[in-house]
Amino acid sequence: MNRYPRDMLGYGECPPDPQWPGGARIAVQFVVNYEEGGENCILHGDPASEAFLSEIVGAAPWPGQRHWNMETIYEYGARAGFWRLLHLFEGAEVPVTCYGVATALARSPVQVAAMQRAGWEIASHGLKWIEYKDCPPEEERAHMRQAIRLHRAVTGTRPLGWYTGRCSVNTVDLATEEGGFLYVADSYADDLPWWHHAHGRDQLIVPYTLDANDMRFATPQGFNAGDQFFAYLRDSFDTLYREGLEGRAKMMSVGLHCRLAGRPGRAEAVKRFIKHAAGHEGVWFARRIDIARHWHRTHPPEARLRPSEMGRADFVKRFGGVFEHSPWVAEEAHALELGPAHDSAEGLHNALCRAFRTAPPEKRLQVLKAHPDLAGKLAAARRLTPESTAEQASAGLDALTDEERATFQRLNTAYQEKFGFPFIIAVRDHDKAAILRAFEARLASSREEELSEAERQVERIALHRLRAMLPGALR
Repeated sequence: MNRYPRDMLGYGECPPDPQWPGGARIAVQFVVNYEEGGENCILHGDPASEAFLSEIVGAAPWPGQRHWNMETIYEYGARAGFWRLLHLFEGAEVPVTCYGVATALARSPVQVAAMQRAGWEIASHGLKWIEYKDCPPEEERAHMRQAIRLHRAVTGTRPLGWYTGRCSVNTVDLATEEGGFLYVADSYADDLPWWHHAHGRDQLIVPYTLDANDMRFATPQGFNAGDQFFAYLRDSFDTLYREGLEGRAKMMSVGLHCRLAGRPGRAEAVKRFIKHAAGHEGVWFARRIDIARHWHRTHPPEARLRPSEMGRADFVKRFGGVFEHSPWVAEEAHALELGPAHDSAEGLHNALCRAFRTAPPEKRLQVLKAHPDLAGKLAAARRLTPESTAEQASAGLDALTDEERATFQRLNTAYQEKFGFPFIIAVRDHDKAAILRAFEARLASSREEELSEAERQVERIALHRLRAMLPGALR
């Protein structure tokens, strides 16, 4: 099976109403990343010093050596920046989620106690603040288990949220496999939570952010001053808040680091943003665990058909009749590069249409010829497919007067004699009178024009059928 695992559709044009508590128009969520003491350092058994997210421009790892400047920059986050952010959020009465690196938490017991007194959620930020892109899955799995054990030992409870950050392509599935997380945050793909399916489990993803994030103070073309950070957070909030007013409520994540936003000139930007957001009605300041629990209650996972995951035989059995008596269309579609975006009616319709449109003209003509006449002999003999029976009944073609039946028979005969295939129209789009008008009008078309129109109508009929077959999918 040629399958594309990335989901390029998500919720599509019509995302769900999150139904935030109290009718809130936006959920605003702050993360304080606690990585100080968990970064790359030869004291931690790593081969080189840290080089990521600091004040040192163009920093590079120092193999086999301690990097004093880098270490003390991280120490600032633990010694000063953390407390500044803690007091800022306590003063504003805004709840916080901490992404805590397990080894960093173990080296900062006083800060952990302060987080707990303040009611912060402490989610897991992995065992160490290191890169996992080249890590074998079995080693990453072992690190995840060690992180959970150490987290429990340090904080008293296991983490219910997970975010590696410097993750691998395996991270989300490994966290899903572990089975104990209410949410995983290793994705930046949406403004709302969603359910990820792997290892026979449904795992809630509460996406994170790298744009509304103070890490951009430590990256090229990032923020240079607190005013820039505040302006970006404000504009992000204003856009999402406006969408909430329009009935499309979302969530906004703000990512902070003790050694970055904990600096005086940046902490003020965070304070100004909190004041801006709090000045609006209908703002829910929440921890990520609160958002996750709300989503579990309000939008639990639903079992639904995933055509892209079906084997060929089951796929053809299920969808082989979408194009009338032409299972070859489904066979060809199954061989395409299908993925999650094809698990909706529109997505699967596109795949089936691709197979139909690229077939030789004679095969497409056979599909047209497989369709029954409208209100014809097969209908009278009750020999239509269930789909065709329901479709013709939807337009009242199963309850014609003798005069109407004679009219359809006359038009069917004239059309077949002129074009060599039945008159085809998506009857669910029309009433009986409109169908008759179209019948009369299309008899004046050329054969080339009518072939094109008939194929378009076949595709339209297929879409209606798929919408009935995939009621739980996006429309």
